[in-house]
Amino acid sequence: MPTGLTHVRALADVLVACAPQLSTTCDRWGRQLADRLPRGHRLLAAGNGGSAAQAQHLTAELVGRYRDDRPPLSAIALHADTSSVTAIVNDFGADEVFARQVLAHGRPGDVLVLMSTSGRSPNLLRAAHAGRRVGLGVWGMTGPLPNPLAEVCDEVVAVDGPSTATVQEVHLVALHLVCAALDVAMDVCPETVLQLRAREVVA
Repeated sequence: MPTGLTHVRALADVLVACAPQLSTTCDRWGRQLADRLPRGHRLLAAGNGGSAAQAQHLTAELVGRYRDDRPPLSAIALHADTSSVTAIVNDFGADEVFARQVLAHGRPGDVLVLMSTSGRSPNLLRAAHAGRRVGLGVWGMTGPLPNPLAEVCDEVVAVDGPSTATVQEVHLVALHLVCAALDVAMDVCPETVLQLRAREVVA
């Protein structure tokens, strides 16, 4: 198990290796979210364990803010509603815990972000299929390719890291890049902010 400088150097090597993919894909995702979310679409996010924490981190940045103040954007971490999660697990089984929520909350044009270091979690695979069935854009953040989740997503950030920890650390960088690109796109296109302000006044 790498520790100390060995861990840090491994992380640095992976970041350098995947920087072109990260910068290109995350910038595109941020711009797409800046186009979709102000028009009433939402982002749904899910993961297990540490990836659940990453999913909730992403939604918090959107509902709150990343750096500069801007109107809140609709984003839901699917593991965070404990009553729904436990009810679904109890009645339908753990593999349905995210898929059922995707079918409940997702609408055509929404985006589903699924985070998995292995890319093999059955509950995330079912969520991906459910998202595609109801017209969501399905994006994945995974570990090394190939993996089943990457195969069913529309787009994927795949991190070829030596450990689960390193993959999760790069996922954190990726979600921050997405948020930064979104904020820049909304600043460049101030009409999106005006649309959100108008919705706030009506509400």
